[in-house]
Amino acid sequence: MSTTLAMQGRPAAFDLQVLGMTCASCVMRVEKALMEVPGVSAVSVNLATERATVQAVATISEADLSLAVEKAGYSARPVAEAHAQAAPKQPDWLPVAAGAVLTLPLVAPMLLQVLGIGWMLDGWLQLALATPVQFWLGARFYRAGWKAVRAGSGNMDLLVALGTSAAYGLSIYLLLKHAEHGMPHLYFEASAAVITLVLLGKWLEARAKRSTTAALQSLNALRPAVARVLRGGVESELPVALVRIGDLVLVRPGDRIPVDGEIVEGSSHVNESLITGESMPVAKATGDRVTGGAINEEGVLTLRTLAVGAETTLARIIRLVESAQAAKAPIQRIVDRVSAVFVPVVLVIALLTLMGWFVATGNWEQALLNAVAVLVIACPCALGLATPTAIMAGTGVAAQQGVLIKDAQALELAHVVNTVVFDKTGTLSEGRPTLLAVHAAPGSQQAEVLALSAALQKNSEHPLARAVMDKVRDERLPVPEARAARALPGRGLEAIVRGQRLTLGSSRLLREQGVDSGLLAVDAQRLEAQGCSISWLTQETDHGQTLLGLLAFGDSIKASARQAVERLHELGISTVLLTGDTRGSALAVGKALGIGEVKAEVLPADKAAVVQQLRAAGRTVAMVGDGINDAPALAAADVGIAMATGTDVAMETAGITLMRGDPLLVAASLDISRRTYATIKRGLFWAFIYNLVGIPLAAFGLLNPMMAGAAMAFSSVSVVGNALLLRRWKAR
Repeated sequence: MSTTLAMQGRPAAFDLQVLGMTCASCVMRVEKALMEVPGVSAVSVNLATERATVQAVATISEADLSLAVEKAGYSARPVAEAHAQAAPKQPDWLPVAAGAVLTLPLVAPMLLQVLGIGWMLDGWLQLALATPVQFWLGARFYRAGWKAVRAGSGNMDLLVALGTSAAYGLSIYLLLKHAEHGMPHLYFEASAAVITLVLLGKWLEARAKRSTTAALQSLNALRPAVARVLRGGVESELPVALVRIGDLVLVRPGDRIPVDGEIVEGSSHVNESLITGESMPVAKATGDRVTGGAINEEGVLTLRTLAVGAETTLARIIRLVESAQAAKAPIQRIVDRVSAVFVPVVLVIALLTLMGWFVATGNWEQALLNAVAVLVIACPCALGLATPTAIMAGTGVAAQQGVLIKDAQALELAHVVNTVVFDKTGTLSEGRPTLLAVHAAPGSQQAEVLALSAALQKNSEHPLARAVMDKVRDERLPVPEARAARALPGRGLEAIVRGQRLTLGSSRLLREQGVDSGLLAVDAQRLEAQGCSISWLTQETDHGQTLLGLLAFGDSIKASARQAVERLHELGISTVLLTGDTRGSALAVGKALGIGEVKAEVLPADKAAVVQQLRAAGRTVAMVGDGINDAPALAAADVGIAMATGTDVAMETAGITLMRGDPLLVAASLDISRRTYATIKRGLFWAFIYNLVGIPLAAFGLLNPMMAGAAMAFSSVSVVGNALLLRRWKAR
């Protein structure tokens, strides 16, 4: 959001790219610095994305926020500017390569000693090789560590700078003291190896973090740059940014659709797989809507533009994924509290190690090396990366499969859901009536009943009329002409067909006409018990009204609904059907799908109360709906799950949006939440284990600084690699 809003004193949101953060304690310091800016109400800083999201309620600017970050020892700029900056001229692997070339000769004697070969590099040559590693390649640690000290806190860089400086300084002291009396054992290889290994770990970590954003990059790649616009009958190529709502856009076979629009001419199959997760191309014809970013498979389409730029479905999806990846999960707050005291505690442990070893042995060289090992292995990088990298990978792969997770809190809550409440219409059912059965009275034919009913409803826009006309088209029946048609309010309609006056209406109309339903009464009762609506077709004769037949309408259940319910039961999740429909209809649907708990005839205003009752009973509830009337219940649930095929209100209220109207995605969304949370816990476990095991080993002299550096680097890479396993997940 622009600074203009903030300048007017209204709430504004700012996104900043923060450079220089290396661990969880850095995150805490940046958040603290931004919260101290007058007018800032909330801050969330993500180490994995290196982004800060700031909510401000006063007249502040991005410059004010950037200045606060810089005072804390880091640099910041608006995300838009960060994206616009050119890639660095220097390859990111160059410092690692340079460090390896300079460090390998220092480490070689240690490696050769394992093979029984005794060889030692001259001390002054060791100094020449270690110095550029320490002060050229390691300069970043000194700069960041000094800024941390000035800010009154500590971070990973401070630990590395102190540890390697101590080893380097000890080596120079020994070299100068013993140079005339033979070559002493120096520790240049320890300081150089630690810096090189940390740089290697950061490089591998950066590469792995880029992989976690692959899903977002693939979504951004769907945005076409140009569109073929028809204005005044003339076709011209324009940048998409110049396309206006209402413009006619031409899309040729194989092209990516540049805007959200409605087809005004042509038909085709459209591949929406990277937007909805639907693997098969979808048939589209005149009147259908299409989404920007989808691929037109074969036909030429002319679209009327409905949305462009930031208002398109694809742009909204990208914003949702970015927001979810930048958000901080509740579990991360625990990590942040630990990290706030972690570095000071490590410094105290290192000091105690130094003093303890010196008092116990009198060997201050060994005491210093053990203290260095403590400083090096304790870097809290892995702690800071475990949660955000898992969330980035989880939300990214979910978006590719058609599950949009709006925020990290919804992702974390969804893993403990044990009850899913389904709305019926549009969620488990298709949401539109279909003609399920036609029964003819004795003396009539089924096809004739259907054709005559279609004649009465031919020009009607009523949903039941459309269902009849769809059935007639499917069976290719000829429809006779009707005249003098008129509606019978609240009861049905009548018209003259083939010289006979016909009526089609409700059971109430049948009773008013005094017509006996006869043998069809049993069929009608059975169909009504299944939740069908009944329409009766009668004909006026010289002897009064005669029954010709009945039509049964119902909302057909989605093909995957039963499988979706079964999948939830496999996950140990109970299901509830919550609907305003009649009890008979609701029980029939519940029985067909295997949902044992059915709450029917619930008014829209009462749905939220039912959800709250379930929560009060100790259940963790996910509500699945698609309509405006479902919005209060979606908000009342622990996790709201909305179908993108429904209303915008439902999607705005829900924490998770399913891009296809497929109930199977409900189980998929809960499954990816469970897997992501398990990945977070696994990452945090290993991050804590590295420190809980490594720090005592280093303090007791069982881990030299070089091995400590390797373990620290490996911990960060392993945590990010653990998160990347989520990219293999697929919805089923």
